[in-house]
Amino acid sequence: MKFNDELALFLKARYPIIYINTVEEDRVEYVIRKNVKTNLNRSIYSWDFVDGYTNNPNNEGFARRNPLQALELVERLNAETPAVFLLKDFNRFLTDLSISRKLRNISRILKLQPKTIIIIGSDLTIPKELQDLITVVQFQLPLEEEISQELNRLVKSLNIKIDSQLFENLTRACQGLSLERIRRVLSKIIATYKTLDDKSISVLLSEKKQIIRQTEILEYSSVTEKIDNLGGLANLKDWLKKRKTAFSIQASNYGLPTPRGLLLIGIQGTGKSLTAKAIANDWQLPLLKLDVGKLFGGIVGESESRLRQMINVAETISPCILWIDEIDKAFSNTDSKGDSGTSNRVLATFTSWLSEKTKPVFVIATANNIDLLPLEIIRKGRFDEIFFLDLPKKEEREEIFKIHLQEFRPNSWESFDYSILADSSDAFSGAEIRQSIIEGMYHAFYENREFETSDICMALKELIPLAHLESDQMVRLQNWASSGRIRSASSKRIYLT
Repeated sequence: MKFNDELALFLKARYPIIYINTVEEDRVEYVIRKNVKTNLNRSIYSWDFVDGYTNNPNNEGFARRNPLQALELVERLNAETPAVFLLKDFNRFLTDLSISRKLRNISRILKLQPKTIIIIGSDLTIPKELQDLITVVQFQLPLEEEISQELNRLVKSLNIKIDSQLFENLTRACQGLSLERIRRVLSKIIATYKTLDDKSISVLLSEKKQIIRQTEILEYSSVTEKIDNLGGLANLKDWLKKRKTAFSIQASNYGLPTPRGLLLIGIQGTGKSLTAKAIANDWQLPLLKLDVGKLFGGIVGESESRLRQMINVAETISPCILWIDEIDKAFSNTDSKGDSGTSNRVLATFTSWLSEKTKPVFVIATANNIDLLPLEIIRKGRFDEIFFLDLPKKEEREEIFKIHLQEFRPNSWESFDYSILADSSDAFSGAEIRQSIIEGMYHAFYENREFETSDICMALKELIPLAHLESDQMVRLQNWASSGRIRSASSKRIYLT
């Protein structure tokens, strides 16, 4: 049910006290006044702690700095006078005994008279004794339609033209921001660039950093990586390419459900983290990295509270990508932890959200050890797909060498022998291949000359790949992948012998 319809229904049904949880005080007041004017013939009295009642013709400023007196106006008005009382930040006084008692006394009057108290606050804090009297209503941030109206208003006022794709991208980038914040950042863009173009998207995304900085468990990751920087992984790239525009209005009109997420499994260095960053950059979505270590707090109930905070922030700025690195370490051996069941409760809440979330939050989780992953995470319905990032085969290793050498030597990268490099790097991960190039560069720099293929080959001989150190784990991963329960990110698998 839409907010306007829900509010009108509660007012007509004479609900005594309504609590609207929002940070958009001006916008919600405008919506309430418009709703009351359209559907009900009621007077509106607005109060805040500093100025008191600002539209009371008989006594301007009545109940200034006196929340108890603010409730007395409800009793003073004629019993037959329909009225709505907007009390801003009144949630801060609900724990006061006199306020709590007064509200319970007044509620008996409100049930018999056409009067309603509406509390507007950003923190949902309701004492237990008032929970049965207060009805909570969530006021959503601006949706696509309202954002489009605001953008259209700006475009017309500036007399500029933008194509439909840019307009859609701007609308999507504005989602998760309050209307006041949208207006502020659009003003900043116009003041800087004098128009709306592709550069506006990055400014809008950076504005979302302000929201993320309010929490200690999420980190906004600035990304420059590109899908083209991923060597190999043909199947994964194809899967991602088909879903690049899945968050668009056209996809929604087509009836496509919003992608849920990916679980990437493989040993360290195979490109799982790089993939998460490349997806965010390619899809032009903000990337939020969850600090799993800060998720679990020492106080009872704190971990669950932090998880709910994480979910709320991610959904607030959606569409976005939520990156959970090494999820296997976060929820490993949940049955044996002596934490009074905290890990199990957090896991249950998290997996339930994965299955039931409706907001466009694309979750990318990475894991190194499949043995530590709870079955609840792997079960179908949590993620759209589970990909196994195996060690790169020869053709993929050649591609990885080319990508890195083009970065280090953009003018002479073609002079290296990639066939020899690929043959010499069997069982090396992408990260280890990059490190071998750096080691070869150090060796040549020490001898005061340009590095070449032989320097990298020498570094490859000296490096011991992780797959050799943890061969048992690698074989288990490959066997688990070959069972058909997981898709290979590459077009062809290789196996250790």
